[in-house]
Amino acid sequence: MKLLATLLLLSAVTALGQTNEITADDLMQSAQQWANDNLDPNVLRALQNTDQEKVRQFLDSLQTNLQGEYIINLAQLRDTAKTVLPILDSYEETAPYAAWLKARMDYLDAAEELRVLIHPSRTIPGQPTPPPPKPRVDQVREIWIKKISARPLPAEAKPYIKELKSIFAQEKVPPQLVWVAEVESSFNPNACSPAGAAGMFQLMPDTARRYGLRTWPFDQREQPEPSARAAAVYLGKLHEKFKDWRLALAAYNSGEGTVQNLLKHHKAASYDGIASHLPAETQMFVPKVEATILKREGVEVSELR
Repeated sequence: MKLLATLLLLSAVTALGQTNEITADDLMQSAQQWANDNLDPNVLRALQNTDQEKVRQFLDSLQTNLQGEYIINLAQLRDTAKTVLPILDSYEETAPYAAWLKARMDYLDAAEELRVLIHPSRTIPGQPTPPPPKPRVDQVREIWIKKISARPLPAEAKPYIKELKSIFAQEKVPPQLVWVAEVESSFNPNACSPAGAAGMFQLMPDTARRYGLRTWPFDQREQPEPSARAAAVYLGKLHEKFKDWRLALAAYNSGEGTVQNLLKHHKAASYDGIASHLPAETQMFVPKVEATILKREGVEVSELR
C-alpha cells in the first residue's frame, strides 16, 4: 500500500498547490477526497489490463448488491468472486481488498444456499418480472448456525483475542463482541473494503476519527488495539441508543440512520421487524455475528449484558 499512500500524498499536495498555506488538516481532507474520487483506478493499476476491468466491474456489482435488500441476488456473484479473489491476492496494492473479499465469500455461499431453499417468485407472462424472494429471518439464522457450527477457531484470532476482549471489557462492552472481527475481516488488520472501511473491525474513516483514531499520515484502523477500542466504544454508543444488541450490530454495519429510519417507517421495535428491509450485507452480517458468538462463546447475542 506504499504506492497508494504516495499517490494520495502527491495528489493532495497538487490539489492544494494554488493556496497560500497548507495545513495538516487540509492535506488530510484533500487526500481523503482524492481517494474517494480516484481509489479504484490507482489501486487497481497494478493489475493487467484485462484483470482491471474484470475486477472493477465485479467490485461495483458486489457493492451494489450488498447495499440492495435482496440477499438472493448475491448468489449470482459467487463464481465470479472465486476468479477475482486470487487476482486481488496476487498484488500488494490489492491484497487488502482480497482480505475483505475473503471474509465475504461466506455471504455469497449463504445466498446460494438460501436461493435453493426458498421458492422463486412466480413469473406471469406479460407482467413485469417480480423481485427476488426474501427468505425469512429464521431461515437466514439457521443457515448461519449450520455454516459456523463446524468451523474451527481461526488461527489468526489466537494472537489477538485475549487482549481485544480485555479492551472491550474496559469499555464496558460485552467481550464476546470481539468476534465481530472474525466476521468483518477474519482478524486481518490490513483488510480494506472498496467503500473505504479498514482494519479488523472495518471502521469507516469518519467513524474512526469520531472515536479518536487517526487515518493520516498513518491509519490507526490497521492497528488492532486502537481499532478494537474505537469499535467497542461505537458499539456501546449504539446499544445505548437502540437498547438491543441486534439493532446495535445492524447499525454498526449499515449506519444508525438507516436503522432508525427503518424502525420508524415500519413501526417496528426489533431487528426482526426490519431485517428484510436492511441492506443485504447487514442481513447477512447480523446473523453471522450471532452464529459466531454462539459457536465461540456458547451464548446468544440476546443474552449479552
